[in-house]
Amino acid sequence: MDDPWVALERGADPVERTRALRRAHEAFTGGGRPPESVRAVVRPVVAASWRRSARARVCPDGAACVELDEDALAAYREAHPLAAVMPVVRELTGAYARDGEHLVAVCDAYGRLLWVEGHPGALRRAGRMNFVAGARWAESAAGTNAPGTAIAVDRPVQVYAAEHFRRPVQGWTCAAAPVHDPRTGRLLGAVDITGGDRLAHPHSLAFVQAVARAAESQLALRSPAPEAGDRLRLTALGRDEAVLVADGRRTRLSRRHSEILVLLAHQPQGMGGEELLAALYEDESVTPVTLRAELSRLRAVVGPGVMRSRPYRPAAPVDADFGAVGRRLASGAVASALEGYAGPLLPGSCAPGVVRLRRRLADGMRAALIERGDPALLADWAHSPWGEEDVEVWRALAATVPAGGLGPVRARLEALEEELTGATGSQRPAP
Repeated sequence: MDDPWVALERGADPVERTRALRRAHEAFTGGGRPPESVRAVVRPVVAASWRRSARARVCPDGAACVELDEDALAAYREAHPLAAVMPVVRELTGAYARDGEHLVAVCDAYGRLLWVEGHPGALRRAGRMNFVAGARWAESAAGTNAPGTAIAVDRPVQVYAAEHFRRPVQGWTCAAAPVHDPRTGRLLGAVDITGGDRLAHPHSLAFVQAVARAAESQLALRSPAPEAGDRLRLTALGRDEAVLVADGRRTRLSRRHSEILVLLAHQPQGMGGEELLAALYEDESVTPVTLRAELSRLRAVVGPGVMRSRPYRPAAPVDADFGAVGRRLASGAVASALEGYAGPLLPGSCAPGVVRLRRRLADGMRAALIERGDPALLADWAHSPWGEEDVEVWRALAATVPAGGLGPVRARLEALEEELTGATGSQRPAP
């Protein structure tokens, strides 16, 4: 399979694939063990979803339950954060749904469909299986389906025909992508495209991913800035000299002061003098007197109300750009994390504590991008100044990029691997 998250591999016969999937589905729901030749067509993401659906006792012949009546739905939608991005979702998907006779659905983090819009004929057909606003399509309630599974695994996914756990849904194909709060990384719901077999194409998954990313960008634009005097804002990604905003005043910090505030922002509970000294200086001969003098100069620069001592700590909560990226990564909001990643953390710093934080964040970003396998996100990293020589990301990009764009990627990868071979001897580096 070229991409385990896309339903049909290149050149596959949809009719034969559907037949094989139906055989595997019947064997699974019947309690038997399908032969290896049949089980091989069930993608791991689908097989895992089938197992979750079975454990949740989802009936293969059942129908989704409508949990919100018209009044409750209207009130819930009005208060939901995704209501703010619906104009963007409609603008991007309206013509696509009408022309392709598809549906566009947006659900919350519990799998409840909040909006289902699109082609009138498709709406009527979908209504017969309760694919309607107010119905719950979480995996635990409706079995394997794109919006429910995207929420369960927190990543974009496509579900084709008999990959659906419930038989009444097996005449449909859908692709969905989760949407996260860009500030906190919290999962808000998912955007879904549902229609016929023509959606069983990598383009539909890429399209719905793009819509979800646009929704997150719109949410980021609408997020209110912290109130002046209430919080501190620290910007330290991609720059050697951090910028602090306190009480509406913007201060560009020296390298050493940048390192101090980054370390304290990372540990808001505070750091003792010896702990901070060890995190700042490679040279163990540096004395506490030097640190106290540096902290005194920092207070003079940023003002007396910004820093506290015993232990050393910020006087107010700090909104740090590297902290926001880390939270988004931890919650699986990879696209949102990459959008906020302006570069390595204080790239010129040699302070041991900063070096550890910088490596941890960069390694986390790289690992998440490689695991996600989204060619657009991988390309964003690979073509950045900090990713242009990242061989592992270029390898991942070469494995996921569509054939039409493979040539330049492969050429760049070969050049990087030749450089590595020259630097390490004649042995080719292991992938």
